[in-house]
Amino acid sequence: MDFNMKKLASDAGIFFTRAVQFTEEKFGQAEKTELDAHFENLLARADSTKNWTEKILRQTEVLLQPNPSARVEEFLYEKLDRKVPSRVTNGELLAQYMAEAASELGPTTPYGKTLIKVAEAEKRLGAAERDFIHTASINFLTPLRNFLEGDWKTISKERRLLQNRRLDLDACKARLKKAKAAEAKATCEGDTVPDFQETRPRNYILSASASALWNDEVDKAEQELRVAQTEFDRQAEVTRLLLEGISSTHVNHLRCLHEFVESQTTYYAQCYRHMLDLQKQLGRFPGTFVGTTEPVSPPLSSTSPTTAVATMPVGPSVAGLAPPGEAALRLEVTPPASGTRKARVLYDYEAADSSELALLADELITVYSLPGMDPDWLIGERGNKKGKVPVTYLELLS
Repeated sequence: MDFNMKKLASDAGIFFTRAVQFTEEKFGQAEKTELDAHFENLLARADSTKNWTEKILRQTEVLLQPNPSARVEEFLYEKLDRKVPSRVTNGELLAQYMAEAASELGPTTPYGKTLIKVAEAEKRLGAAERDFIHTASINFLTPLRNFLEGDWKTISKERRLLQNRRLDLDACKARLKKAKAAEAKATCEGDTVPDFQETRPRNYILSASASALWNDEVDKAEQELRVAQTEFDRQAEVTRLLLEGISSTHVNHLRCLHEFVESQTTYYAQCYRHMLDLQKQLGRFPGTFVGTTEPVSPPLSSTSPTTAVATMPVGPSVAGLAPPGEAALRLEVTPPASGTRKARVLYDYEAADSSELALLADELITVYSLPGMDPDWLIGERGNKKGKVPVTYLELLS
């Protein structure tokens, strides 16, 4: 019990000394040991790394999970060391609604068929999003969070310890300075020749005693200063090594950033591929794209031909190859003399039916448009073969 009380009193004394030293420094009444320029640069770079890592981490979390309530819930689960429950993505939820709508409205109707196809595509998009979130969380968010919760906490702890060691060092310097000043003053007073005519030369005796006491105080202060300087130098070296490790942190974060970009590229490539497949599938259904025999909406008046959806005439040689209920474009239509352009194929394209033209990447074809055609499609011509081609697969040349 006595030991604990002594330790408590000692800690309280040290804390009070540091508080006095810190306050006097703030008011300019005490000298402060300054760190070298290289050490200050290391501290500034570490603080900047910490601040920007926090901002990048928070904004990446917003990107992966825009719902703030969901982010708070996931944060609480992590703090409680519990598994985060599986959450349905927005794409998967939309797919569920579309599938239910198709079931109720009629899965055999054109609208129901389209809803089913789009629902399947949205479900695949949701699955791709889930994989992207999982990969990004492991390869990018986790290393950033580990730095903030691990390495940075260690650096902050050692920096606080270094600050305490510096306050102790400066307090020892101030104590030694005061002791030397008092010793010099006592020495000057003691050098005065005493008047031995007096019965008791008290002033001389007291001055000599004070000089001896201050001499002991100076020796004690010098010893404490040496100990404080040693502890400060040792702690400064430990902190410097940790701060120099920020360079390794940058290298690690750079690698994680590359992995994040790769996972994001893969995710968007999957989304693009799924949407292209969906576009091809939707082109097989009557009433989906302009160019089919069924109109998208019934004409407002039978006497107004402008309200009907434009369709292409069907040739006997092609109509027999088209699926039931769906007509193909007449490929025998002669293109206009003007308006044809060359186009380079960007990706391989497999024709969905006989009205489309299969494409190979990097080949050159002639393309043109016909009145009333869907703007997302053109007529492609390669030799004696013609057919619809999607604009997204082409790079139009001048």
